[in-house]
Amino acid sequence: MNPSAPAPVHADAIPLTLYAHLPWCVRKCPYCDFNSHEHDPAGIPRTEYIRALDEDLAQDAGYVGRREVQAIFIGGGTPSLFAPEHIGEFLRGCRGRLNVAGDAEVTLEANPGALDMSRVGELADAGVSRLSLGAQSFDDALLERIGRIHHSGDVRNAASAVAGAGFESWNLDLMYALPGQDVAGALSDLEQAVQCQPPHLSWYQLTLEPNTVFHKKPPEGLPDDDGIVEIETAGAEFLRAAGYVQYEISAWVRGGDGARCRHNLNYWQFGDYLGVGAGAHSKLTLPDGGIFRGKKLRRPDGYLRGVSKSAEFAPIAGHEIALEFMLNALRLIDGVPGEYFAQRTGIELDEIENALFHARALGLLRDDPDRLAPTPQGLRYLNDLLEVFM
Repeated sequence: MNPSAPAPVHADAIPLTLYAHLPWCVRKCPYCDFNSHEHDPAGIPRTEYIRALDEDLAQDAGYVGRREVQAIFIGGGTPSLFAPEHIGEFLRGCRGRLNVAGDAEVTLEANPGALDMSRVGELADAGVSRLSLGAQSFDDALLERIGRIHHSGDVRNAASAVAGAGFESWNLDLMYALPGQDVAGALSDLEQAVQCQPPHLSWYQLTLEPNTVFHKKPPEGLPDDDGIVEIETAGAEFLRAAGYVQYEISAWVRGGDGARCRHNLNYWQFGDYLGVGAGAHSKLTLPDGGIFRGKKLRRPDGYLRGVSKSAEFAPIAGHEIALEFMLNALRLIDGVPGEYFAQRTGIELDEIENALFHARALGLLRDDPDRLAPTPQGLRYLNDLLEVFM
């Protein structure tokens, strides 16, 4: 795949969301490659950081003008270390600086071990409409092995508090292929997760990412490839029987499409997203039609000292745009309309016709002229499918 330089893209036609990064954790997990930093919760400069986020928004608002922000995602780190009043102040700043849709979905990530159960409802009052709980497992021994600060009882208590707090939706994060975990253990985790009745469930494999403790020193007892396939097959069958529908390779919903995460869905559909906060990334289509990627200073201390100098935007080359589109869109079970490719990359679909033909011939891409979507085989061997477009 070697597409020509992209044509200008109409920025107003591209959906837009906002991502805010809150970078501190009580303890960094050994598998985590996110921009997160251990800090005594009592000493986190919360007020200063919220002000810095507002300065960041003021600095970058001109890139998006009056384009409507359809969703806000507050991730980390551990955003639940911030009090509802801090989150509310940030969200008020968002609505003051940007054209945020009245019904915008607002997600906040929370750690069951760092969530004030008595104040969960105040997060909803502050403007959060969706909470995402990082459970990871219901096995206390496994939680300890992967470095989590909470126990299974904390997850159940948090899920109960969130379910009764009036959020429009909420998510439970769960991992599989954990050290020493077999099919029975993975299914036990799923059974306990389903008992919490989350409208959205993120179920994804533990991977050993570079620059993590687990990558340098892998834990013993990790399932082999055959064991992982058995877990995935059994887990998918269980979730379908429990009424969940898979819409992305690691995302499941129950109760209709309304429970899907709008911010993540926009990301997978190659929409635009503005990122604020230490280490936050952006992908923006500017008014002149150019597509740019941006990033902020990674270290929280440096970010706090120099927010006004933290933005670095660079154009994305044509071949990178096309590949990045496929890397995201083909994670979706139903893919995306074929027209999205030209609309959001500026590259005509016929320029990658050879790659499309090859992917279909291999049985990895659906034979549908109007849609770019993986086959079940393509989902199983997603890396092989993506290599076709490299």
